[in-house]
Amino acid sequence: MSKKSILVVDDELLIRDLLYDFFSEKGWLVSVNESPDRGVEALKIRNFDIALVDLKMPEIDGIELIRKIRNIKPSLPVVIMTAFPSAESAIEALRLKVDDYIIKPFNINKLFKVLDDIVEERKRSEKVKTEQLEI
Repeated sequence: MSKKSILVVDDELLIRDLLYDFFSEKGWLVSVNESPDRGVEALKIRNFDIALVDLKMPEIDGIELIRKIRNIKPSLPVVIMTAFPSAESAIEALRLKVDDYIIKPFNINKLFKVLDDIVEERKRSEKVKTEQLEI
């Protein structure tokens, strides 16, 4: 069984370190990136099971990054996280088919459960599609 993989894009070092350590301990392959540009580059090089993206970042915001992700990997599950929730960003996230919208500070175990469930559900639905094609 292959390891699950996550792309994390957040400009806060503390958050990146926390997520890297936690997901690595859970056996995931983790790519942490401090800028949206680096996140996009990582996405072009590797496949990921899910992306976890911060909303507020210096260069471009998470919404713009998600647009770029959708251009590169349209079906990649994406979860947005923010310490600055707003109706506007939540609506835009829905338009971009974000899988969840997490508010900081978050409970790391609950965050892990949400992300793990999204990845598992995606894998199940892909397996069903593959099996249907084989019939």
